[in-house]
Amino acid sequence: MSRTDRPNLGIGLRLISGVLFTGMVICVKALSEAAPLGQIVFFRSFFALIPLVIFLAWRHEFPSGLRTSRPLGHMVRSFFGAAAMFTSFASVALLPLAEAVLLAQLAPVLTAIIAVLVLSERLTRWRVLGLTFGVAGVLVLVWPDIGGGVVDANRLLGIGLGLLTALLTAFALIMVRSLTRTESPGAIAFYFVIASMAGGLVTLPWGWALPDGQTLVLLVLAGLFGGFAHIAMTLSFSYAEASRLAPFEYVALLWPVLADMLIFRLSLSTSFMLALPLVLAGAAIAAAERDRPRPQKRST
Repeated sequence: MSRTDRPNLGIGLRLISGVLFTGMVICVKALSEAAPLGQIVFFRSFFALIPLVIFLAWRHEFPSGLRTSRPLGHMVRSFFGAAAMFTSFASVALLPLAEAVLLAQLAPVLTAIIAVLVLSERLTRWRVLGLTFGVAGVLVLVWPDIGGGVVDANRLLGIGLGLLTALLTAFALIMVRSLTRTESPGAIAFYFVIASMAGGLVTLPWGWALPDGQTLVLLVLAGLFGGFAHIAMTLSFSYAEASRLAPFEYVALLWPVLADMLIFRLSLSTSFMLALPLVLAGAAIAAAERDRPRPQKRST
């Protein structure tokens, strides 16, 4: 039996990765007032490297699997990915977790649109429809802040950073799509983590906080949760097809919602509840369009 013949295991791993990812963003939000952004990015990347290297060694891909014929491609992908991590963590610090994660769900829609511009893919009605739903969801989310007369600058900044995260993630995914033609997933993940560590380390001259015991634990957990989340997600695609896993990607949004309510004692806004189905519909349409079979040309 091949790995792809075990869909239940793949679905279970995809759900676990969502829980682990939420554990990471909970730690990041809890750290937002205790440590600078660059320090959080560095620790998240450094401690994610530990499970990643163990995983690659277990698959006999370390260090042999790290050979690459496309170093420039890895640099570009890693730049977009590391930048997305910075903007994502900044957005998490300013917004409820559920809203920050919801904005990140725009990445598949933007990826489909960017692929038209960068990879010369077709602009289909499904991609336009997905983008329409996504934009409508964002407008519903921000309308109380821009149309109600009272502007919360920090909240608008958080929303802007969330949108920038989705855009940067989309560019990173486009590069991943290109790299996977010749490079192993392990190499793509490894060089991204290294680049993120370097990006975080660059901020050291601007001052890092001396962490107390609780802060240090949260920094370590953010990295471990992130590393294991990536491994669980990678394995899930080894056991089940992407089209079967796609619906369960949106279940991952449930955990940040629960974290907001149970841990951070935040109530869900009306605008979030109205934006939720619109943004998820846009992401679902983009994913469904990607998996639609291409029509066969009729022979004459």
